[in-house]
Amino acid sequence: MNHPIIKIDRLQKDYSVKIKQSFWKNAFFPKYKAISAVNDISFYIDRGESVALLGPNGAGKTTTMKMLSGLLYPTSGKVDVLGFFPFDRKNEYLKRIGLVMGNRSGLAWDLTPNQNFELAKKIYGISDHDFLERVGRLTEMLDVEKFLDKQVRKLSLGERMKLELVASLLHNPEILFLDEPTIGLDIISKQRIRSFLRDIQRESRITLLLTSHDMDDVEKVSDRVIVINHGQIVFDDSMPKLLRNYQDKKYLTLVLTETVTSKVIEKFGKIVDKKPLSYTIEISKSGQSKTIADIMENLPVDDIDIIHVPLEEIIADMFTGKPS
Repeated sequence: MNHPIIKIDRLQKDYSVKIKQSFWKNAFFPKYKAISAVNDISFYIDRGESVALLGPNGAGKTTTMKMLSGLLYPTSGKVDVLGFFPFDRKNEYLKRIGLVMGNRSGLAWDLTPNQNFELAKKIYGISDHDFLERVGRLTEMLDVEKFLDKQVRKLSLGERMKLELVASLLHNPEILFLDEPTIGLDIISKQRIRSFLRDIQRESRITLLLTSHDMDDVEKVSDRVIVINHGQIVFDDSMPKLLRNYQDKKYLTLVLTETVTSKVIEKFGKIVDKKPLSYTIEISKSGQSKTIADIMENLPVDDIDIIHVPLEEIIADMFTGKPS
């Protein structure tokens, strides 16, 4: 039986943008037009789901996230999260959600993480026993115990983001909104955060709603994918269905020691990107080993990087009408 705790019905968010005119017209007779950041979208999210909200820059992902967390007021439509209208920002609602934004700090920079946590303890009315247990467990899972008494402004981005996650979970929220939680992080920090989020979601059945441009974030953390473009939903289904037609594709980035023509490179795969002394080609995963062996034997290769088909490519295919 499904138990939706996030319900969106025909949600709309418009912004008024000034139309460019001459100086005098702009000064005395300005004109505006409405731009839809989110355009008539509807979806439900069940309790315990881990969902990725994807799309290119400007698609409406962050705007949707901000309306769900109560930071923005919708232009029209219905929003129901845990039985609340988010923008009312009632204490009962705020105590049941957590929010982490990769480009904005939720921790006070002049305090230490421990001092921030103590502040959250008082705000959310967390008992001494629960507070000590949660701080200990969460900081151990993320391996950040040694940073608890270090001023937040002196932490690296990776250290700070891990502690932002701890702070967002101290009050045991039912829903955690995550907007680009691994942006700008090194690969080790990203892996730690992905593993942590998956473990927390499975153990506590917290509902996760994630936005990210990093395909590994999405694959490792989410089970369901909602893709938005120009403010509208163009895909809403499981991760395997999104990736179905890309399972036998890989990208190879070839770094060369000398110039080679595109015609020669095309013998090994479809060129998807070209730079000085570097090509990225699309190949078949099933023939990957043979292709790499042929490349090493016939091209002046300095290095080869094997990557998944980028998320941007998959989404671009969807928007141009190709199968996804």
